[in-house]
Amino acid sequence: MDLGVSDEMLGTFVPILVYWIYSGIYVVLGMFAENYRLHSKQEEDEKNLVSKGAVVKGVLLQQLVQAVVATLLFALTGNDSQNTTSQNTSLLVLARQFVTAMLVMDAWQYVMHRYMHHNKFLYKHIHSLHHRLIVPYSFGALYNHPVEGLLNDTVGGALSFLISGMSPRASIFFFSFATIKTVDDHCGLLLPGNLFHIFFKNNSAYHDVHHQLYGNKYNFSQPFFIMWDKILGTYMPYTLEERAGGGFETKPCKAYKDD
Repeated sequence: MDLGVSDEMLGTFVPILVYWIYSGIYVVLGMFAENYRLHSKQEEDEKNLVSKGAVVKGVLLQQLVQAVVATLLFALTGNDSQNTTSQNTSLLVLARQFVTAMLVMDAWQYVMHRYMHHNKFLYKHIHSLHHRLIVPYSFGALYNHPVEGLLNDTVGGALSFLISGMSPRASIFFFSFATIKTVDDHCGLLLPGNLFHIFFKNNSAYHDVHHQLYGNKYNFSQPFFIMWDKILGTYMPYTLEERAGGGFETKPCKAYKDD
């Protein structure tokens, strides 16, 4: 089927479009879902240390860098991908590629994320930018320092693509899925029936713990699984309690409160 544009072009720009559409949906839902918020709207406005206008500009800059890197990556690997397209039509092959890409992305992002917390220079000058969002929200999911965006997200995505062996066409779906998952993790909502919360323990509540002061050195895993936190001792269990004004609040389990 001729789509009129190349798969490489779609693989680059569809996830960007998906990011803004999906995060926009959560913004609208948040207006009518006060009883499902992890923080009140007032907390979102008062606690965060960066304006939403600055967040939008920061995300657009990161997406520009990602688009340039993706274009170069597809240009370098295009011939090999086209030659193996027939192999990638099998559902079994696609499933293997998706799982491989998820595991690679998780491993890379865990290592980079944790290192940026433990290296004081990198945290102060680079990663702390993302933690200006003490109360995460959907379209702030990719609000990072450009260097972090390049090292963590862009390089992690490139490694996932290359190691999994997926085609540019398959990457359209994988990176769109990864984008939706990342937005969901930062949406600040705990909506009933959310499939991500049913199938993944790494969700908006899990990541909210990390954005709070008490969880700053825990729950580094993103965006899919929590296994690296559990294996390497950075897993912080938590409970969800109903907030007096409506909604929910994440609380560390008793054993972690004094850490």
